[in-house]
Amino acid sequence: MTERHGPGPAPNAAVLPSDPHDRERMLEDVLDGLSRPQKELSSKYFYDARGSELFEEITTLDEYYPTRTERALLGRWMPSWVGDLHPRGLVELGAGSAAKSRIILDAMEARAPGGVYVPVDVSGDFLHETAERLRAEYDLLRVEPAVADMDAPLRLPVALPEPSWFALLGGTIGNFPDERAVRLLRRVATRMRTDDRFVMGADLAPGPKKSVARLELAYDDPQGVTAAFNLNVLRVLGRELGADFDLEAFRHRAFWAEADRRIEMHLVATRAQTVTFEGGAEVTFEAGESVRTEISRKYDRPSIDALFREADLVVDRWQEDPHGFFALCLGRRRSC
Repeated sequence: MTERHGPGPAPNAAVLPSDPHDRERMLEDVLDGLSRPQKELSSKYFYDARGSELFEEITTLDEYYPTRTERALLGRWMPSWVGDLHPRGLVELGAGSAAKSRIILDAMEARAPGGVYVPVDVSGDFLHETAERLRAEYDLLRVEPAVADMDAPLRLPVALPEPSWFALLGGTIGNFPDERAVRLLRRVATRMRTDDRFVMGADLAPGPKKSVARLELAYDDPQGVTAAFNLNVLRVLGRELGADFDLEAFRHRAFWAEADRRIEMHLVATRAQTVTFEGGAEVTFEAGESVRTEISRKYDRPSIDALFREADLVVDRWQEDPHGFFALCLGRRRSC
């Protein structure tokens, strides 16, 4: 799943459309995805109010380790990293409620109050609510939100002090196919100066300390919360696009795809059926046919090094948790 930092829309999540033209674009996007040989839906449609609530519940499950593991890594390493490198600004992509970025901000404020924080997210209303809360919490911090999608060029509303950090937390990088991930990181790299840094959380691939079974459990918990979260996307399409999905005729499936080094989440049709959308468009499903609803790429140090190299970045610091579940890395621009 796309790791979120608190209530509200996920990083890179869509604001579900209220404008008829936006709904038309959503319908076009959904029908395009469902017309492909491997049917797929964008994971940005997970996060209506119910989807957000379900994901919050997921992050509290024992099986779902990324949230608590990354938080622990940030708490352990931010004071020393900030103390060594003295950032005065922080730009966070997909900021959400900025819950984990507060750990970085606390370290920055403890060293030298009065820096700049630029939270970037697609949900303007929620983003501005987050900004107001942060202004109340940090008297001297300048908070300048930027409403933008992570697939768009990175335009900042304020000149950044030197040095500044850019952040992408929660393992969110794994939700992008490799080519999109490189483009995203390259856009960040082009904004970085010699002393700027990029801090990123990465969920780690199975290895000596982390079994495939343990990884898959994080995406298919025995309580069925992740299954409910996955199925909720069909409820969203029913409400927003008039699609008559029978939720009882789909089941959740999550598995490790070794060839692509990623978790895939699918909804599998348990019977043949035809789904009708508003306007009369129809999509047929064979029994056993699936819709891929999310990918979550997993990494190790060599694959992160390769990803950074393609984006003109290089890893300066790398820290894994003791169980080999998650890593925190700090990068700089290679060409500076």
